[in-house]
Amino acid sequence: MKKIEKVTIKRSKEITENYFQFLDKHIEDVVLGKVDEFMEINQIASELFVSHKHLTDTVQKETGNHPCYFYDLKIIDEAKKMLSETDKSVSEIAKILTYDPSNFSKFFKKFIGQTPGQFRKENKK
Repeated sequence: MKKIEKVTIKRSKEITENYFQFLDKHIEDVVLGKVDEFMEINQIASELFVSHKHLTDTVQKETGNHPCYFYDLKIIDEAKKMLSETDKSVSEIAKILTYDPSNFSKFFKKFIGQTPGQFRKENKK
């Protein structure tokens, strides 16, 4: 493998890892109320000093999925955690995650196959 190819592969892995680290921190900041709303992918790309297209292409190439897919999954994971570990209402959780409650329920059901309420009943700790 040529040196340029190795650098490109290393850089694409670095961009992908940076994206995942940024998402984790950003979602935590939203949940803690440090940030009022979720950033869009183009804003995240800017924070990572790459273009929107480069971030999207790189993450897609490295993982096989669009960056939005992972963004949504991480939000869903946070919602599942709150539903199973807290007594916050579904509406409160939706608002914390910057969703309108009815849209949140649709979003959640699309990924999990159950409403947030059904999930909570089956997974409450």
